[in-house]
Amino acid sequence: MRICLIGSSRFPIREPFAGGLEAHTHALARELLRRGHDVSLFAAAGSDPALNVVHLPCAVYESDEESRRDVAAPPEQWMDEHHAYLGLMMDLVRSGRRSFDVIHNNSLHHLPIAMSSAVDLPIITTLHTPPVPWLTSAIAYAGDNCHFVSVSHATARAWSPMIASTPVHNGIDLDQWSPGPGGGPAVWSGRIVPEKAPHQAARAARSIGMPLWIAGEILDRRYFTTEVQPLLGDGIEYVGHLTHRELTDLVGRATVAVVTPAWEEPFGLVAVEALACGTPVAAFARGALGEIVDETTGALAPGGDVPALALAMRAAATRDRVVVRAAARARFSHSAMVDSYVDLYRRATGATTEDPAA
Repeated sequence: MRICLIGSSRFPIREPFAGGLEAHTHALARELLRRGHDVSLFAAAGSDPALNVVHLPCAVYESDEESRRDVAAPPEQWMDEHHAYLGLMMDLVRSGRRSFDVIHNNSLHHLPIAMSSAVDLPIITTLHTPPVPWLTSAIAYAGDNCHFVSVSHATARAWSPMIASTPVHNGIDLDQWSPGPGGGPAVWSGRIVPEKAPHQAARAARSIGMPLWIAGEILDRRYFTTEVQPLLGDGIEYVGHLTHRELTDLVGRATVAVVTPAWEEPFGLVAVEALACGTPVAAFARGALGEIVDETTGALAPGGDVPALALAMRAAATRDRVVVRAAARARFSHSAMVDSYVDLYRRATGATTEDPAA
C-alpha cells in the first residue's frame, strides 16, 4: 500500500528518541517498509533517512516587530508547526489521491483531523494522549473518512464520550530490546518533564536505599533544576540522554524499572521496553499501566503514593526475569502491532487483495 505517515514536526524521528511517540513512529515506519509497503514519513528535519522521510518545514514563520506588540499573538513555535502541517494538508487536498492510498496521522497536531473532510483519502489517527483541548476541538470537524485508534483500552475509554476508537497496543522490536542480567540499580527512563515525575522515583529509591539511574532528555530545564537535581547523589544518578543501544544495556542491567506518571498515562512504552529486557516494572497505576504491569511482571502503586511505590519497587525486584521477558514477547511485539494497523488500512480503503507483504 502507499502510506502517508504523518509524524512530529518538532522532534526528529531518530535515535536518541525524544519520547515514546517518536520511538513508536520509527518502529511503525521501519516495519511497514520492511514488509514492502510504500511509506512516506512526513516528519521533522534530522529524522532517520532510512525511513523515506519528507521534511516538514517547521521554520517558515518569523514575526515582525508589529506583530510582537500584540500580546495575544501565538508563540512563533506554535505558528511554525501550524504552517508546517497546514502546508502538508493543503498538498494532500490537492494531490493526495494521486500519491497515497491511506493517511496515518501519528502526530499530536490538530490540523490533520480538522482538515480531514477536505482530503479524498481515508485518514487513520492514532490517539496517543488523553483528551486534550486542541484535539477534542478538532474532532468536531472530523470527516466521515476519519478512523481513530487508541494506544490502550484506557485511552479508548477516556475518548469514548467524544469518539469511538479501536485499541491497538504499542509494540516494540523485541530483537532490539534484548534481555539483560539485572542486578544493578533501579532505572527510570523517559522525557524529563513534570508529567513524567522522575523526582518521585528518586524519592522512592532513596527511601529504601536503592540506587537509581535516571536517563532521558531534559525537556523542562526548570523542572529538572528545581525538582530532580537536588535529589541527585548518594546513589541517585542522572546518566544523560542515551542512544538506543546504551539504553537497552542500562535497562537490561537494572534490577527494576520505575514508571511514575503524574497524569493518566496513555500507554507506557518505557514499561514495555523494560519488560522486553527482562526487567520487572514498579509503576503508578495510572492510565494504561494496569494493562502492562501485573503480579508476574512487576508491581503497581496508587498514583502519587511514593511510600507505596517504594514497596512496589521491592516487590517487583523479586519477579522472574525470564517470565517478564516472555510476557513482553507474547503481548507487545511490534509485528503484532503492525498487523493490526495494516488490517485497519485495508478495511479503511476497502482493499481485499491478499498481499504476502502484509
